[in-house]
Amino acid sequence: MNYSHEVEKMCPVAKGPHHGPAPIPEEGKWVKSYQISDISGLSHGIGWCAPQQGCCKLTLNVKDGIVEEALVETLGCSGMTHSAAMAAEILPGKTLLECLNTDLVCDAINVAMREIFKQLAYGRTQSAFSEDGLPIGAGMEDLGKGLRSQVGTMFSTKAKGVRYMEMAEGYITKMALDANNEVIGYQFIRLGKMLEDIRHGAEPADALAKNTGTYGRFDDAAKYIDPREE
Repeated sequence: MNYSHEVEKMCPVAKGPHHGPAPIPEEGKWVKSYQISDISGLSHGIGWCAPQQGCCKLTLNVKDGIVEEALVETLGCSGMTHSAAMAAEILPGKTLLECLNTDLVCDAINVAMREIFKQLAYGRTQSAFSEDGLPIGAGMEDLGKGLRSQVGTMFSTKAKGVRYMEMAEGYITKMALDANNEVIGYQFIRLGKMLEDIRHGAEPADALAKNTGTYGRFDDAAKYIDPREE
């Protein structure tokens, strides 16, 4: 170790009690983390790219510093979907520090990795107080039935008002309006579940009918509109 001339001339002053790092909650335990292998937990990070035209939600399940499970969800940029495919291959099996210092192909995914690293390093995880944490595969539960990301897509103009395109329930096919042309409900298709039923042998028309639902006072509407055509 090299010291400057000024430091060499200094007399030593003893350090007081050394208590180590503050304990953080990790999977039902209080842990003093000294190194990457001390970190465990499931958490989420949100990232965005430099022009802010797309964003990423990254979910990691970490055990003893190693990424055991990764869920990469992207929005707003077509190229980012391909970046997510590569990042999903890259992340599992690496330590958190490796992931932080790996090019995950897309700015938004890299930023999400930075943000989730902070969550895990400070013990702000979804599994902080869950004994033994969450099992590998828990990230998929965020997708719900049909294993499809929950997406909200709305468009509106001052001149023509709002159009609901997609809600957590699914793809919006009709909007219900009252006599004042105000929205009072909508009809949706659970795309993930419908495609799952079709893959398992159901007739498309039957699968569509089975997975079509409504929300709000849909049946009381004065009129219905197609949000993509009207």
